[in-house]
Amino acid sequence: MHRIRKDDQVRVTAGKDAGKSGRVVKLFLDRDKALVEGRNYVKKHERIEQQRGGGQGGGIIETEAPIHLSNLMPICPSCGEATRVGFVYETEGDRRSKVRQCKKCESTF
Repeated sequence: MHRIRKDDQVRVTAGKDAGKSGRVVKLFLDRDKALVEGRNYVKKHERIEQQRGGGQGGGIIETEAPIHLSNLMPICPSCGEATRVGFVYETEGDRRSKVRQCKKCESTF
């Protein structure tokens, strides 16, 4: 289980977008990175592609780049603050499940 999941609200703690928040769109767990919506825009130089029926326009395109997970903090849905994450086990009858817990308000999410 990971501290940050897809569709979590996160706050960027380091880099050019420090202090800003956004929603996690995609996780790259093999590289420990996440793509955050509207954050970490980079300029990418694209070539003009030669295809049948005309080429695709090239030029300088702004795209979102992944951010390392160590530079992101999840925002707790109940208290609305960026927080550290702990894990607790909840029991439902004979089942036990591991859930994330806010370290500030101690609510699970």
